[in-house]
Amino acid sequence: MFWFDPIYLILSIPGILLGLWAQTKVRSAFEKYSRVRAWSGMTGGEAARRILDSNGLYDVQVEQTRGFLSDHYDPRSKKLRLSPNVYGTNSLAAVGVAAHEAGHALQHKQGYFALQVRSAMVPTVQFGSWLGPIIFIVGFLMLQATGGAAGFTVASIGLVLFAAVALFAIITLPVEFDASNRAKQMLVQIGVISSQEVNGVSSVLNAAAWTYVAAAIQAISTLLYYAFLLFGMRRD
Repeated sequence: MFWFDPIYLILSIPGILLGLWAQTKVRSAFEKYSRVRAWSGMTGGEAARRILDSNGLYDVQVEQTRGFLSDHYDPRSKKLRLSPNVYGTNSLAAVGVAAHEAGHALQHKQGYFALQVRSAMVPTVQFGSWLGPIIFIVGFLMLQATGGAAGFTVASIGLVLFAAVALFAIITLPVEFDASNRAKQMLVQIGVISSQEVNGVSSVLNAAAWTYVAAAIQAISTLLYYAFLLFGMRRD
């Protein structure tokens, strides 16, 4: 239905293409620097543990999880979960990704505002990311069929729910950029990498950052399309 609308394609294609490019870039950078050993010889798991301990985060556990680049920090359980290619590998790519996730733990400890906002939004986003579009479509179809206020109201609720998803994607950007900046500083500061190795770590983390930019653009594009449909129909 909407997916074949030229306006939707015009709005969504840039974000989709950027997302595909970013995913390719992440894999390429990670594979390249997975073959470059960090001079300290530390694995990603060891680097994360060193960073956490040096900042007094002894209560944060570092553990291995499944999947490729499934690395994340869970503030609820205070666990830093690293994928096998990161946890047990002593490459620049591995220590860079591990340090990035440790950066999130530091943000949590210090009450980094953008992280607090993003964490508070998680329940709404989990709800709105799938239910928002459904509610919007139902309301939009009602509006097409009857032209009444009820359809506009239902569609507006769906639009607001999806707007939270777009806002979440935008707030994610400073959170991720800050974690990467912390990672690069900490890795050099505690001796995991040398200053000459920062460029390799930056290549991996900068590539990953583009995936978040692409996600934000895709969410904003979809939100704009929904708004265009709703208010265009309302004017008619």
